[in-house]
Amino acid sequence: MKNNELITRVTSIFRETFDNDSLVISAEMNADSIDEWDSLTHIRLIVSHEIEFGVKFSISEVNELENIGDFIKLLESKIDL
Repeated sequence: MKNNELITRVTSIFRETFDNDSLVISAEMNADSIDEWDSLTHIRLIVSHEIEFGVKFSISEVNELENIGDFIKLLESKIDL
């Protein structure tokens, strides 16, 4: 999988989760960037990515994330690009 394909799939999951087809994500975005991003949405995002990419994230990995860029780096470390 190429990096641009990864970004496309991640963006699709974010758009579906937030029910916003025009949502554009960036590496710097975090939960404070999107009003609808609460703790339940956070869990849905994590689980949706685990299902989509066939990976598992530990609680400590998730707790260390500060933004979408960190999340994408973590995801890249778990899949073959």
